[in-house]
Amino acid sequence: MKQVEVTILGQSYLLGCPDGGESALLEAVADVDREMSAIRDGGKVKARERIAVLAALNLAFELAQRPARESADADGLHAPLDLDALVRRIDMALGADGQLL
Repeated sequence: MKQVEVTILGQSYLLGCPDGGESALLEAVADVDREMSAIRDGGKVKARERIAVLAALNLAFELAQRPARESADADGLHAPLDLDALVRRIDMALGADGQLL
């Protein structure tokens, strides 16, 4: 296993990576860094760990929607995305002191 140094939101991390997996790891790091930066730049959330939780939830939700979206697109249909329900779920997970909106 190889170790790769990466930077997420200005902080360096040393991550283990299987041989040949560097490209996929760097793509995942770029996705996480982009998502965390967007949340931080939105200005509503300041705590690094809350930014990380929100970024993880956003990316997990996006990943969970891919199979449904791909099959809907193949059928010529588009599944509606219930953003209000997602925001409510995130708010419940964060508690009253960290509401998203």
